[in-house]
Order: sequence, then C-alpha cells, then structure tokens
Amino acid sequence: MTHVATSWLSLALQPALGDLFFRILGRLTLAAVLGGIVGLERELKHRPAGLRTNIFICFGAAMFTVLSFELGGSNDAVRIAAQIIPGIGFLGAGAILRGKNGVTGITTAATIFVVASVGMACGGGLYLLAIFATVLLFLALILLGALERKFNLKPLMMNYTVVADKTPQEIVDAINRVLAEQEKQLSGMRLSKSNGKERIEFRVEATRHEHSELMNCFRQEPGLGGIQAAAGPEIE
Repeated sequence: MTHVATSWLSLALQPALGDLFFRILGRLTLAAVLGGIVGLERELKHRPAGLRTNIFICFGAAMFTVLSFELGGSNDAVRIAAQIIPGIGFLGAGAILRGKNGVTGITTAATIFVVASVGMACGGGLYLLAIFATVLLFLALILLGALERKFNLKPLMMNYTVVADKTPQEIVDAINRVLAEQEKQLSGMRLSKSNGKERIEFRVEATRHEHSELMNCFRQEPGLGGIQAAAGPEIE
C-alpha cells in the first residue's frame, strides 16, 4: 500500500472524518441507485434521457447539495443547491422537441426535473423522502402508461396515405370533411404523383380508438376507400 493510500485510509478511519466520509458516500450512492431505477425504465422505452443520463442527473444534484452544506456553512447552505433548479430547467427544456410528428419529450423533461429533486433529497440526507419519490415516480411511469394504453388515452401520431384518380382539391375536401366530423386536424400534408394518380400524405394525432373510427369514416367517403395508415410514435 502506498504512502498516499495509507494517509487517506488513516484519515477515513478517524471517528469524525470517517463518519462524514461514509455519510456522504452513502448519500451519493443512494442517489445513483435511485436515478438508475428511473433511468432503466426510460432506457427500456428508448427515451432520450436513459439510464446514464438519469444516474448523472440524480448523482450531480446530490453532489451539489452535499457541497452546498459542506462548503456553504450554516448561513449559505442552500445557495449552491438553489442553482440546481434553473440548471435542471434548462436541461429539461432541451429534451422537449417540436418536430414533424408533433411535440415530444414533455414526459422526459418532467422526469428529469423530478429525478433532480430526488438527488437533492439524497444529498440533504432525506433518504425516506427520496425513496418514496422514486417509487411513486417509477409506478407512475409504469402503471399510468399501461392504463393509458389499455383505455386508449395515450395519443398516437398516425401517418395516412391516399392514392386516387380525383383532383388534389377533391381529395383534400373529402379528407377535411371527415376530419371536421371527427373534430380532428391534420398536419404535414404532402402532395405527389404515383403511377399517374394523385398521392396525398398527412398525419393525424389521436388515440388508437379514435384512429380506428377515423379510418372507418375515411373508407366510407367516396374516393378514399383505398386509404392506408401507418402508426407513428406515441406522444409523450
């Protein structure tokens, strides 16, 4: 064992320093474990903020909270920790994206915000609160997501394609009539030619049950009997 390692070991074994050393390590380790639990669920669903990201967020929030207490003293104990909140807000905002399939990442951003609060609770020594929050967050992500899918509450972006002999205006009018009856809106419409016929592609956001009703209405409309649909991503 080297001289440096021996010195560190002797410091850690001193009662006061040893207690501080292992107390801090316990808080940071718990933060990494709890962040990993949430991150694993996100990783399995292939979300942008996965296992490593949530571990780092939770661990980092705990680390800054510990440093706030250890370096700030009794008067400024929350000054460093308070800066975590706007920092996490900036990180969460980066997870929200507006693309061709609509707005995504809202659940990911909210998860990042809560995971950071779990890390702060660990860093502050509020172990039971951190564990309770993690269990509640994990159950919400798992159970509520399953209930949303079971009862057709979760929106889905569906890609529709129409190929017909009619003019583009006639096809668009027929599509709009159906959407108006179902109180839905299309997005991302594209017009092209396919084997001499008009080809129109568009997207609609709705639940699976609503898409099923929408498809039946489309096929009953003259000229839209051959409409095809392909499922896009679920909206977070």
